[in-house]
Amino acid sequence: MSSLVEVIHMPKKPRALTEEAIGQIAQRFAVLSEPMRLKLVHAVFDGEKSVNTLVELTGGTQANVSRHLQQLAASGVLTRRKAGLQVFYAIGDPSIYALCELVCGSLEKENTKRAKSFGS
Repeated sequence: MSSLVEVIHMPKKPRALTEEAIGQIAQRFAVLSEPMRLKLVHAVFDGEKSVNTLVELTGGTQANVSRHLQQLAASGVLTRRKAGLQVFYAIGDPSIYALCELVCGSLEKENTKRAKSFGS
């Protein structure tokens, strides 16, 4: 089975991007650049979770987790659903799975190479 990195084929010529598109891309990466937000995204990979569950899983405070969840939902990375007094979050953009797998796979390969160079 090929890794995701090997399966993705880069276009020969990069697509032309408007200033608006570049801004949107930068915003998406900015949203994902915060460690707590990455913890939250990772926590909902296997399905929808309540805010209370996400607080427990990440070890963050209620206020901090809620603030980050709002940013993730506003950017479209996560979706938000309210049921009574509970609020639930889930992956809103399925491409996040592929993006995370691509980055994690790349880092895993890089770290494996480093470990081998130290004789591990």
